[in-house]
Amino acid sequence: MKTTKDESAKAIKAPNNTTGKTTKNSNRTAKDGAIIAKPEASKDLRDFLEEELKAIYWAEKALTKALVKMAKNATSVQLIKTFKESLKETEVHVTRLEHVFESLGLKAVANKCDAMAELLHEVNGIIEGTEVGNVRDAAMIAAAQNVKHYEIATYGTLRVHAVTLGKTKAALLLAKTLEEQKNADVKLTEIAESHISVSAAYEGGK
Repeated sequence: MKTTKDESAKAIKAPNNTTGKTTKNSNRTAKDGAIIAKPEASKDLRDFLEEELKAIYWAEKALTKALVKMAKNATSVQLIKTFKESLKETEVHVTRLEHVFESLGLKAVANKCDAMAELLHEVNGIIEGTEVGNVRDAAMIAAAQNVKHYEIATYGTLRVHAVTLGKTKAALLLAKTLEEQKNADVKLTEIAESHISVSAAYEGGK
């Protein structure tokens, strides 16, 4: 029995539900298992770069608020100082991203970054789930490094895309932030190692 083109189209579009309507969040897949892109999906590398810039722009803005909270909940003088310095540096990163948008002829727009939102949610959970003192400090250092590692990966990728597209100014600005993120991660590692030594000495003296 042959099927008409209209019937074939309906068979492909209709999901496995009682209404026969496609849900907004359902993934459409091709026969080979590849997910079919949404209509608003990035069409080329420049589109993708723009979308990723919007996401990291949101992420950096959200991080400024989180760092204020982290500084208030830390007890180590060194860690408090580091979080405050990181806040100032992150504010610079926000401004620098605006320059990146400008260099590409784009308006600076922030789109929610689910990855950063989840990382900052983890920060809140750590603060609420630990007592003030050495344990909370250590946990916040770990959470802060998770954030840094995400930023390092993101800025590294964005820089490569900018280079590929021949956007030299944008690439240089992104490279500068990438280097600062790497340095911040190293500083957090040094604080973590120092913190462990102090905590061990404290525990041993009980």
